[in-house]
Amino acid sequence: MDKRTVGFWLYQNGGGDKIQEKLIQKLNDREIETITGLNLRNAIAKDGDIICQGDCGKGEVIVNALDLFFSYNAGEQTQYQVYLYKALSKVIPTINNFDAFEITEDKFHTSFLLRNHGIETPDYNLCHRDDSHHLTEIMKTWDKMVYKPTDGWGGMGLTKIENEASLDMLLPFLNQMDIRYFYVEKFIDYDNTDFRIDIVDGKFVSCYGRKAGGKDWRTNISSGGSVFIREPNDAVVDLALKATEVTGLEIAGVDIIYDRNKEEYVVLEVNGIPAFATPEQEQVGLDFNDKKIDLIVDLIDKKTGKKEK
Repeated sequence: MDKRTVGFWLYQNGGGDKIQEKLIQKLNDREIETITGLNLRNAIAKDGDIICQGDCGKGEVIVNALDLFFSYNAGEQTQYQVYLYKALSKVIPTINNFDAFEITEDKFHTSFLLRNHGIETPDYNLCHRDDSHHLTEIMKTWDKMVYKPTDGWGGMGLTKIENEASLDMLLPFLNQMDIRYFYVEKFIDYDNTDFRIDIVDGKFVSCYGRKAGGKDWRTNISSGGSVFIREPNDAVVDLALKATEVTGLEIAGVDIIYDRNKEEYVVLEVNGIPAFATPEQEQVGLDFNDKKIDLIVDLIDKKTGKKEK
């Protein structure tokens, strides 16, 4: 059997370097070689190859000649990197597969897909920038809404709109940014906490809660939220599994909140690069990292397959 080689681009902060070390060791135990540090923003594409400099003194790496490319770094993505990621996915396996990754990077596409498969999400509207008066009509119906960049992450860019005056103040700012369309969601009456459900290869990994900090309503850690131990129930796990299956992600973090008006759980987001627990979070009881690592190693092993001579 030929030796299998996979390329890594994994975040290094927040304990990511230690996660990478464990992944590499477990893959090596299965005779799967790894090349780390393959940041596609530094790659060059020419004559049918994507060439990138990796870590560990391996020199130039022809990324498309690898058996798999594992991309897991939300904070340092660039358009160029994603562009090459898409090209790579046409010729070698990638995790996540690019089609699913692309869907979940866009909040409208995610909500549209989930709703068409019977999965509840917040009510939403997408309208062209030239039809911004439509937002005023929506405001009268919803009372409160949230403007979301379709491709944002970590709560960045989310703006709560509580009345027509705040909408009138926001629109000129958005127009200056030359945004082509506006995506808004109805503000959900919830208790300022959510469920984060991690899924790998169709299997439940973990559940924990996040709570908004201070007077903020966003639960995202990067927006001041905090994590806490939270036991899952069958309803949220089943909902997360369905949302992951519909979007097609191999690795997913599904954010779920409870709508107190409708008295039901709704999927707020499906994330294609859900973080591992940080060392600080592990100290307060989030102990799912090893299980997640084992499932990812199994997934890489399965997707690279066994090549005959």
